[in-house]
Amino acid sequence: MRRIKIVMLIVFFTYSCGEKLIEEPENLIPKDKMILVLRDMALINAAKGANLGILKDNAIEPTNYVFEKYKIDSAQFVESDRYYASLPLEYEAIYTEVETILEQKRIQLEQEKKVADSLKYLESKQNKPAIDSLGTSTNLKNDVP
Repeated sequence: MRRIKIVMLIVFFTYSCGEKLIEEPENLIPKDKMILVLRDMALINAAKGANLGILKDNAIEPTNYVFEKYKIDSAQFVESDRYYASLPLEYEAIYTEVETILEQKRIQLEQEKKVADSLKYLESKQNKPAIDSLGTSTNLKNDVP
């Protein structure tokens, strides 16, 4: 009897997990576009924390900016987000992709910063006159009358 109950529970959970809890909305944001929207929202929210003054000075409301960029509205976004959230594996895949894109962007920016810092360092070394052991400049341009 106990085995029958366990088997029935397993069958019940198997079928209930396979059902769609929420019907697909008519104006569903496609998965690839949703990934881009979420990526931009993450970037803008990070920028909002660091550069709030710049956003205010330019009268930019971050969420509206993203919605306008992708030609969606808040209701469409909420419905699409809710639908994808009802599909845990799909939702996880979306957020994993967003995380991957953001990590790639972080690595790219770090590499660009490293190159820029190296160029600044080389520039400062070239513009700095060499000093000999007596503490005087060995720059010949200054010694020529």
